[in-house]
Amino acid sequence: MAHAYTPGLKVIEKTVLQKKRILPLPGNVLVKKGDIVKYDKVVAETELPGKVHPINIINKLGISPGRLNEYMLKKQGDSVEKDEPIAESKPWLKFMKVTCASPIKGTVENISTITGQILLRGEPNPVQIKAHVNGKVIDTIENEGVIIETTATLIQGIFGIGGETTGELYAAAKNPDTVLTEPDINEIMRDKIVVAGAFIDYETLKRLIGIRARGIIVGGFDDGVLRKILGYDIGVAITGTESIGITIIITEGFGKIKIAQKTFDLLKSRSGEMASINGATQIRAGVVRPEIIIPYTDEIAGSDDLSVSHDNVKQNNYSSLKVGDTIRIIRNPNFGRIGKVNGLPSDPQVIETGSKMRILEVKFPDGSVSIVPRANIEAIEQ
Repeated sequence: MAHAYTPGLKVIEKTVLQKKRILPLPGNVLVKKGDIVKYDKVVAETELPGKVHPINIINKLGISPGRLNEYMLKKQGDSVEKDEPIAESKPWLKFMKVTCASPIKGTVENISTITGQILLRGEPNPVQIKAHVNGKVIDTIENEGVIIETTATLIQGIFGIGGETTGELYAAAKNPDTVLTEPDINEIMRDKIVVAGAFIDYETLKRLIGIRARGIIVGGFDDGVLRKILGYDIGVAITGTESIGITIIITEGFGKIKIAQKTFDLLKSRSGEMASINGATQIRAGVVRPEIIIPYTDEIAGSDDLSVSHDNVKQNNYSSLKVGDTIRIIRNPNFGRIGKVNGLPSDPQVIETGSKMRILEVKFPDGSVSIVPRANIEAIEQ
């Protein structure tokens, strides 16, 4: 039987996930191996250095750099309060005295008798890493973080914006091709992760943000709406740091595209459960996909009967594509359509553009068959 490699999106009803929760800088791990944690549990914390504020003291005091230490009221390493004097001149007449005050609360990091500047560093910024998912701590990494294991439904989207958030899953759409409109949005959706259908427009999205819904899962989206709400075009860099008040996960592509039936059925069956989502996406090298994780609360620790999915690691021998596998087309003219592999010719063939490349045959639910370059599809893990 013919085989081919293709990247894949995971749509798995039940799997064991292992999630690394790592600090950006060394810090303190607050849980131990074997602990059962909830999504909002802080598992590790550290402090990021504060911002550096340079101050040109010699210009203010009218002195030479070499004499700076004579006029300092604080020495290197001392803490300072905002508006506290840190240096002052020594005139014969007191009313002519010039005082330099600290513009921030922080620490004197450096006093330079060469440049005449002092560097103040602001207070450190605390950083806390939460578990993000309900699960069990199966390992700790000293001063860095933890690995959490959970049994969950896992669904990866094709694109997303916004970072990590958690909330109750709410199936607002009755069908995968439902189009939610602004009048459909109500207070029930506050703090929820809303499952829409094929599309939502700008006004509907603004309404969801206004009632403080935490997330939206939708089949298709208009890239013009993204530009409008962000104020800029999305580039090829990783998304996930946007601050728009909601996390958006697009499961199929851009345009009006209904959510794949299997994906919709899974989401609807888990409606009412707590879900953890992350819109972070990177399409090119080092692919990162937005994901939806819905833990099974009665099965926190994994089962030996299930395969294990790790962060950034593809499991289950998924690199082998075969006839009968479900795929999604990720290029025009059939962008977003889902079908099954109908054939895998082994030899490269000439396509409409005149290029010669390896192709496959895709059979769609309506019975039609199309020839598609293998580079233009991605598999959907069942």
